[in-house]
Amino acid sequence: MGTGSEAAGVVLVVPTAPAGTTDFAARLLAPLLARRLGQPVTVENHAGANGAAGTAAVAAARPDGLTLLVQYSGYHVAIPAMLPAIGYDPLRDFVPVGLLLDSPQVLFAHPSVPVANAAELADYARERPGELRFASSGPGSIQHLGMELWKLRARVDVRHMPYRGTGQATQDLLTGRVQLFMTTPPPLMPYVADGSLQALAITSAERHPSLPAVPTLAESGLPGFVLLAWFAVFAPAATPAPVLARLQAAVAAAVLDPDFRRRAEGQGAVVHVLSPAAMTARVTRELAEWREVVQAAGIRGE
Repeated sequence: MGTGSEAAGVVLVVPTAPAGTTDFAARLLAPLLARRLGQPVTVENHAGANGAAGTAAVAAARPDGLTLLVQYSGYHVAIPAMLPAIGYDPLRDFVPVGLLLDSPQVLFAHPSVPVANAAELADYARERPGELRFASSGPGSIQHLGMELWKLRARVDVRHMPYRGTGQATQDLLTGRVQLFMTTPPPLMPYVADGSLQALAITSAERHPSLPAVPTLAESGLPGFVLLAWFAVFAPAATPAPVLARLQAAVAAAVLDPDFRRRAEGQGAVVHVLSPAAMTARVTRELAEWREVVQAAGIRGE
């Protein structure tokens, strides 16, 4: 990781395996950031412990601006809300460099579930408490806690089936071993197109331009239900202010690049610039919100 020499370049640490939205965001950012910083930028995947391995490694890295974290909100606010002793503190150990993407979740269903939308799903599930199973990429993920929030709001009882990653969860959804999966849309939309899955609802405030046929959960009987996963860049907390300011300006410029926006929005993401102060406020707010969900749902660390 960071060596203290700019000649070594900047490393973007991704706390997941290659592929997936976090990795996509980092690899989309890297060449644009390199151009603006005038130094090499590489992506390093540091997976393990449900995101904690790579996240904790950046928290402990030298605060020289050469080791940055490209982070997923599930690892930064959702899992810490469920597991406070995870090994890093998202507010104490990191300072925001910039927001990259917001990504709504889509509630997917296996076609064996005879419903056409999320309102019908809620009615169907209430009549069959405990029968339906939903997948997630791991305990404490946005996929997990987002469904727990839906369960609370919709007043239904569906069972959690955690997996080690989205790939395994998707395979069992396709076979019908699990019937529901709330996740970011890009990996699963091809299966909707060929009829293998149904897209019942999206968690954004409005329908997404790239998914115009998918209604919002607010349209489906749950007004105000908005859930956006986000992907952002963080630096170790003690990074000097001048170094941090340079990185923040470079990331903001990269996010506004037309190619970044085109490719990100093509994947169903929403791109906008958020100030570091606003990003800190968002982390603080979402930590509190997810702690409330964890407590209300009676979730314990798994």
